[in-house]
Amino acid sequence: MHEAVARNYAEALFALGEEQGESARYGTLLEALAAAVSDSPAVLAVLMSPRVSKRAKAQLLADALPAAPKPFVLFLQALVKRNRQGLLDEVSQVYTGLVDAKLNRVRVGVTLAHEADAALRKQITESLTKALGKDALVRFAADPAVLGGSVVRVGDRVHDGSIRRKLIMLRRQLLNR
Repeated sequence: MHEAVARNYAEALFALGEEQGESARYGTLLEALAAAVSDSPAVLAVLMSPRVSKRAKAQLLADALPAAPKPFVLFLQALVKRNRQGLLDEVSQVYTGLVDAKLNRVRVGVTLAHEADAALRKQITESLTKALGKDALVRFAADPAVLGGSVVRVGDRVHDGSIRRKLIMLRRQLLNR
């Protein structure tokens, strides 16, 4: 149920952003706000506390974003008015997906056995952009357990080309003989 509610709010904000010509900016603001709230237990506690009035919560959000466009702040205050501030992170994730679809981008996670240098990052990003037919926004991670190769996550799909996986598959084949 929360997913559907978060989607409705994200779509409403996206439509508002499109109308204002600020959909990308709204996405940046929403993502930053959601990250700040989730990274700060004290702020989250205030936003979720029944002891703090909705008016005070709405004012807190407005004060935290003095340079934000008025329609964006009003949207956040509407979230608070309807006790949906707990969905801020989910709304942000859905909204990011809507902006990515509009801008023909895809977010990709790439895990390698070691940190990638700038040249390798560029090569992987270009290859993924070409293969996916969308601008790839790649987040790199290092995990020595991969041993070599890479693990690529695009949405819900995982492409595991790691040496670790190949060794596991080889072991299974040898044990099944």
